[in-house]
Amino acid sequence: MDRATFNQGSYPNLSVVARVLSHDRGHFMVRREVRSAGFIVHGEHDDRTAPQQYRNRKGRGGNKGRSYDRRRDRQRGGHPGGFGGPGPRSRLDDADGDVTMSDNSQDSSSQNRFNPYVRPFRKGGDGRFDRDRRQGKGGNRGGGNFRGGERGGGSGVGRNRSGWYKVTIPHGKKYDKRWLLPALQNICSVSYTPVQFHVDHNRAHFYVDDSSAANALQKCSHKITDTDGYKVEVHVNPSNPPSFLLAELKPEHLEHLKQCMAKRFDGSQQALDLNNIRTDPDLVSQNIEVTLNRKSNMEAVIKIIQENIPELTCLNLSNNRIHKLDELSELVTKVPNLKTLNLSHNELKSDRELDKVKGLKLVELWLIRNPLCDFFKDQASYISAVRQRFPRLLKLDGHDLPPPIGFDVETPTTIPPCKGSCFGSEDIKVLILRFLQQYYNIYDSGDRQPLLDAYHDGASLSLTTPYSTQNPSRSSLGEYHKDTRNLKRIKDSTMRYRLLKHTRLNVVAFLNELPKTQHDIASFTVDVNTYTNTLLSFTVSGVFKEVVVDGKSRESTMAFSRVFITVPAGGSGLCIVNDQMFIRMATTEEIRRAFVAPAPTPSSSPVPTLTASQQEMLTAFSATSGMNLEWSQKCLQDNEWDFNTAAQVFTQLKTEGKIPEVAFIK
Repeated sequence: MDRATFNQGSYPNLSVVARVLSHDRGHFMVRREVRSAGFIVHGEHDDRTAPQQYRNRKGRGGNKGRSYDRRRDRQRGGHPGGFGGPGPRSRLDDADGDVTMSDNSQDSSSQNRFNPYVRPFRKGGDGRFDRDRRQGKGGNRGGGNFRGGERGGGSGVGRNRSGWYKVTIPHGKKYDKRWLLPALQNICSVSYTPVQFHVDHNRAHFYVDDSSAANALQKCSHKITDTDGYKVEVHVNPSNPPSFLLAELKPEHLEHLKQCMAKRFDGSQQALDLNNIRTDPDLVSQNIEVTLNRKSNMEAVIKIIQENIPELTCLNLSNNRIHKLDELSELVTKVPNLKTLNLSHNELKSDRELDKVKGLKLVELWLIRNPLCDFFKDQASYISAVRQRFPRLLKLDGHDLPPPIGFDVETPTTIPPCKGSCFGSEDIKVLILRFLQQYYNIYDSGDRQPLLDAYHDGASLSLTTPYSTQNPSRSSLGEYHKDTRNLKRIKDSTMRYRLLKHTRLNVVAFLNELPKTQHDIASFTVDVNTYTNTLLSFTVSGVFKEVVVDGKSRESTMAFSRVFITVPAGGSGLCIVNDQMFIRMATTEEIRRAFVAPAPTPSSSPVPTLTASQQEMLTAFSATSGMNLEWSQKCLQDNEWDFNTAAQVFTQLKTEGKIPEVAFIK
């Protein structure tokens, strides 16, 4: 009878019962009992006795019992439910049903990933810290170049962050441990150390901490025959670390760890080699597991270093499955002389982890055989990313780097204060300051239309803000981001051209759309770039605040820098032919100094109605101080028309450099 007819929809009174009678090397003998009202039909099917032509026919043949390992069913393409018939068998499956697992240590994707130096894996070492591996003490045990299952491509057990795998032997209770473990070790292609062997109900379990050993053990399933003629099954799954490893290190364990580190310390070079410390014979013999990817263990190691060898200059932490550097950040203050750090053959997945230790003044660093190395497109970007964190680095992964470019300043040095404006001549100074006072009085007035007179008919303007990856709407510069022409952000040449504002009408129309502002004229610094009889180019920098409709300024202070290229206009004026505007957020120091000296209130007449005595005092103060009438009046008014007090305040502010140049234009 066709298997497809066994369903309750067609035969509601029939039921199928399948019983597994025996199994051998993946083959099952199934007894089927078809029960109906009053009769039982017995049938037996043994896959081993079926002709080859029926065993290999896709989608046909008798039902097979469910395997103990469901993953094997999925690898064969069978239905995950088991008893419903297998799906089409892969042409790669052998005839007796064994699962063929790849012996390759790398899948196809990993073979194409970037190796920073395009060189084969050297078993010989990572520098001076590799003497133990060259002498056969410890070794990598395959942890460095095993890639199977890491990205989902290739067969075998997948890798997990803990690095531990649980090996299960169904019906393992009946086996003597002294027979089972040596039998597995003899047939396994990779040497391993079983950890925490125990029996749970009928199953035997132990742990391994090596992905290549786990993959090799998976292939040992059905390869050993016990004394009763049965094949021993082996199941391997990623697991959390064994329970006894989750406990904190005991005081006696810390003492053993300290002694172990003392043996690994080279006093002549101030170097500590902690390569693959979890397999150190002195610790393993005491059943002490030190895993440096655990917070408590790493903290214990750093504390021992701080208390005993704080002058350490070289530290090797390779082959310890470290995936984060949070605890290592303490090395910056606790081991300040550290110059060489070996983090190779670990599990660091992002170069951002290096930010946590970038305070170290490293000259040599090892990162090879970490996943983060696979994410750089080429060697140059890899070196650049590392050197951003460690600018003094001279050697990376054993390769010499070009000498760093920078200021080799060991002690804090006070940078000389920035000098003031540079005009070149007094005539140019007067010309520029008068122009800026007129320009920004109009710019901050609320109606910028009169600025049409300041621009040439063919003038151009561009706006730029700092490059940022964040959402512009979340930035205080959001109003300016949408029109920025930052060449690092805008790659399209057509868009670059569109963002240029051409002709004075378009320039002033664009300026009118920008937020209303209040500039701190006292903060202005002017530098003349070029001047001839027909051209004057200068840069003006300062700070400003945006002003909302009700006249109140926002809390955020911004900074600007504008390059004006001008030509003579009229008798003593300037006409802008090119305007380059750069806007950014102000620094803390700029904010502190902003708007300290109050700006004079604009008025249509420089000298409003005053009494005769005030007019006389104003004229005398202007002549004495050298300031124009508008600023002289402001100074006298702020000091309640007390000539002597105003003179003292003026002298103090001038000495401190807080009076802008525009105050002296008459």
